[in-house]
Amino acid sequence: MHKTFSIFFLFFILNQTISAQETKIQKLDEIVLKTGRIDLLFRENSRSVKVISAEELKKMPARTLTDILQNFNGVDIRRRGADGMQADLYIRGGSFEQTLVLVDGFKTENPQSGHHTMNMMIPVENIKRIEVIKGPAARIYGQNAFTGAINIVTKNKVRNAVKGKIGYGSYNTKNFELTGSVKGKHSTHQLHYSKNTSEGYRYNTDFKNQNIFYKSRFSTSKNNYTILATFMERKFGANGFYASPQFKDQYEETQSSLIGITSSYQFKDLKIIPRIYWKRGQDMYEFVRGKPEIYRNLHITNKVGGSADMSYRSDWGETGFGVELAKVFITSNNLGDHERMMFTGFLEHRFLFFNEKADVTPGLAITYFSDFGFKAFPGIDLGYQLNKKVRVFGNLGYTYRIPTYTDLYYESPTTLGNIDLQPERAFSGELGLRFLEKQWQTDLVIFNRNAYDLIDYVKDNEDDRWRAENIQNVNTTGIETSVKYSFNINGFGQKINMGYTFLNDDLEKNNYNFSKYSLNSIKHQFVVGLDSQFVSFLTQTLAYRFVKRTDDYSYQVFDLRLTAKYRAFKLSASFSNLFDEEYTETSLVPMPGRNVMLQLSYTFK
Repeated sequence: MHKTFSIFFLFFILNQTISAQETKIQKLDEIVLKTGRIDLLFRENSRSVKVISAEELKKMPARTLTDILQNFNGVDIRRRGADGMQADLYIRGGSFEQTLVLVDGFKTENPQSGHHTMNMMIPVENIKRIEVIKGPAARIYGQNAFTGAINIVTKNKVRNAVKGKIGYGSYNTKNFELTGSVKGKHSTHQLHYSKNTSEGYRYNTDFKNQNIFYKSRFSTSKNNYTILATFMERKFGANGFYASPQFKDQYEETQSSLIGITSSYQFKDLKIIPRIYWKRGQDMYEFVRGKPEIYRNLHITNKVGGSADMSYRSDWGETGFGVELAKVFITSNNLGDHERMMFTGFLEHRFLFFNEKADVTPGLAITYFSDFGFKAFPGIDLGYQLNKKVRVFGNLGYTYRIPTYTDLYYESPTTLGNIDLQPERAFSGELGLRFLEKQWQTDLVIFNRNAYDLIDYVKDNEDDRWRAENIQNVNTTGIETSVKYSFNINGFGQKINMGYTFLNDDLEKNNYNFSKYSLNSIKHQFVVGLDSQFVSFLTQTLAYRFVKRTDDYSYQVFDLRLTAKYRAFKLSASFSNLFDEEYTETSLVPMPGRNVMLQLSYTFK
């Protein structure tokens, strides 16, 4: 039935496309991206970048940003449980440790473990857009951007309004949100609070979480100043999340917070953007819920840092440079107490040739780690504008990832870290073609990544403890393509998104008999999204994704969202896993079957 429905769905898309009329949409090529110290319009960028607008985010048939991201090709979200309560982020077949998440340019990585990368997911109500940067990004952001980065850009322009939202759904899931915004003559202010609870879709998968988001922006004739603060707390049953499926009583609580201040100064041809920030994380894990005396871990991490990004325009082009200084701390009953200093310098220059149709941007990032010494990340971006609509681009670069504190120091009855681990490293490159015009956006990218000294947990005998080792060398090649088409039917806007990713991993065989994190990345990934509207008060969004992994395990899932609007009221119904597919995304944790969430919102202006 699923295959039949898929064919019907694609036929429906083609049929509607034939009768499409031209539509007025926001021009993607007018968006300014911060993929480096040099600001570039989307059409001028020579990297693989996916931009997800606020409008797209709100229409997606998903309740959290974690669930939304899985609907875009090249991004692999492996969830444990409902509502993205615990999830790992992978880009182009890398590991969950190898992708960096930023919020308005503030780095939010957790030195304890990449399992906490998705903890800093900003509420959708406060997001302006998401920028997904794929490929080697270390020369732009430094370490941890091994396979790419995701930058969450929050709203700056707001209006005077208060929006309340309540929701109820399957598994006694309840949702409450309150968002307020104030626009003054020279300032804007935003405040958001949300709380979500659920009894869980199976034993010990209940959860309680809350989010607080605050942002104020002050502007003068020449400068602007921004204060950002977030707090996110999750408490959830972790049935089989981290150990074998038979361990059903695991429990976890996490907290993640960020306070950042940034500004912008313009001195003729010199632009300076300084930042200071404090990122805190807390993780409490119990092997048996409510019985910490059996086994309990408590980790607290802090990162304090400051940076200055600068760009200078001259007759030779534009030069970007910057510095970043940060110190991280961890206090843990298992990993111990440790500190790390990091200092990074960035330099890049964009050269233009052939009447500014061709651009070459070499760059370099050099980082000093107090425990790993100096590491360098050189890279280069190249692009050529064939005409107003078509651009050819490519880039090459080295990337690194230093081990997390879990990799280095973790110890349990089954697992042992390794203080002698060395950083993971890789050389990556890609070549792409992009077509961009009012209604169409199409791209095609081929890429390759040679990765060395990847960290895995291995053992020789079944009764041995897992031990972290630099043992894997992997060559990854792949192809990505996506199509976005916008059009009108009877005056109503429609949008189609389709994307496909193919990955091939050539893994060098190691000498160990058992591997804990054996490679199981995406082999084929196909995603389709249809945003449609046929009457003034009702919109519908259908999302489909097909995933096949390297072990030949595959699944396909349909999600649907219906939204009705009447004046200041908005009622939405989200149907997840519409056809009740039985599947897992990681660690043999079964995902929820068909479930529904109803949400009602009202906006006071």
